[in-house]
Amino acid sequence: MTKEYALTAEVARFVTRTQAGRIPRKVMHLGKRSLLDGLGLALAGNVAESGHVIRNYLKTLGVPLNSGATVIGTALKVPPRFAAFANGIAIHADDYDDTQLAVASDRVYGLLTHPTAPALPAVLALAERDNRSGLDLLCAFQIAVEVETKLAEAINPRHYADGFHSTATLGVIGAAAGAARLLGLDINQTAQALSLGASQAAGLRENFGTMTKPFHPGRSAESGVMAAELIKLGWTAAPNALEAKRGFFNAAGGGYNPAAIQGKLGKPWTFAMPGVSIKPHPSGSLTHPGMGVMLELVLKHDIKPSQVVKVRVGTNRHMPNTLIHRRPKNELQAKFSMEFCMAILLLERKAGLAEFTDPIVNRADVQRIISLIDFGVHPRAEAAGYEKMTTIIDIELKDGRTISGSADFGKGSPANPMSDDEVANKFIECATWGGLSKTGAGKIIDMVFNLEKLRSTRELTRLLAIAPRRKSPAKAKK
Repeated sequence: MTKEYALTAEVARFVTRTQAGRIPRKVMHLGKRSLLDGLGLALAGNVAESGHVIRNYLKTLGVPLNSGATVIGTALKVPPRFAAFANGIAIHADDYDDTQLAVASDRVYGLLTHPTAPALPAVLALAERDNRSGLDLLCAFQIAVEVETKLAEAINPRHYADGFHSTATLGVIGAAAGAARLLGLDINQTAQALSLGASQAAGLRENFGTMTKPFHPGRSAESGVMAAELIKLGWTAAPNALEAKRGFFNAAGGGYNPAAIQGKLGKPWTFAMPGVSIKPHPSGSLTHPGMGVMLELVLKHDIKPSQVVKVRVGTNRHMPNTLIHRRPKNELQAKFSMEFCMAILLLERKAGLAEFTDPIVNRADVQRIISLIDFGVHPRAEAAGYEKMTTIIDIELKDGRTISGSADFGKGSPANPMSDDEVANKFIECATWGGLSKTGAGKIIDMVFNLEKLRSTRELTRLLAIAPRRKSPAKAKK
């Protein structure tokens, strides 16, 4: 191949030639943690209103509903592309899924994609349909995440800053990579699958705070499956659509940094360095450093809502560009509202699935405290660099005191990681929210942490197929 084709070919070689036995044990373990997290979120997400809509939509497609791949948290089985679509939406429905941390200081917000939401549904659906082993599933998942995250590191930051949702646009290429691996495509076919995936890359950040945000990774997972399956059947695509003049990087970002990806796939693996953050709260990751500081200050100083005059939250100039809902009126908007996240911690001293519901968002006391939150740019946070999510909090009290704190990253980041037990407890929270018993959740936890020993992925998906609740927990409270 000529030099023009080099990058897509390099990614394709990585996809096809990576051996499971050469993936470091630590990386495998970190991947299991994110995989378990994703499964729990799919269970929780399928009882969200978006899950209800998607189940009704699947029933209109005229496809069999009892064969194929599992729609997690339901008794439905559908063709893999549609299972990937539904499960990708469910994983991202509560905005509780893992996030990629950036390396370069010009990477806006210090995060780039939600890697598991588009990657896992694609490989899980194909692994179930084709009766692949747990090791095959885990290896394909690792490859999909690695491709997605390294491409995200490489594309010019303009891509995200101008409105593209990188989880959607890079996620589809990662999903195609994982699907190509499971389908056994050769290097040339895999390059074309990546190119076909890239031609389907889409997703706008203006849709944050609506059901369309989780639609993005769902559609990316589906498109990745379709890309690999079409190429296997003889469909054709360009062999160089990542780096070509009229290719993905130039069209979607105005270019890319070759040094961020060439020779970097698996060297080191993103799961190992800089790492992937697992969320402790079901809200945008940009809220988490501030949420950690806020909760710590409230508990340490026993701050009561009645004592507070004003809460000032300062970040770099880019963060308010994503946390756009200053006065949220529903649970989806609240996930992208620094004001709500500060208010709910001050009032409830916790912020889990039960707190991010429409009735709580619209409670009079919550809306009153939201009005006391002043969220804007702080010079020190701006100077810290965009690879960090530096958040500075000053709580002004009626007695004249100001209590302050700051953090660059939140709980769950590699700098302050969740333990395996904490990840498992989060899975139990999500799984039981979605209607699974604690006994069933425990079986899945054990199975995922021993995934390489699993002879068939179907043993896992069998445990994930349950009848959904008639109403989501949020609706049931009304």
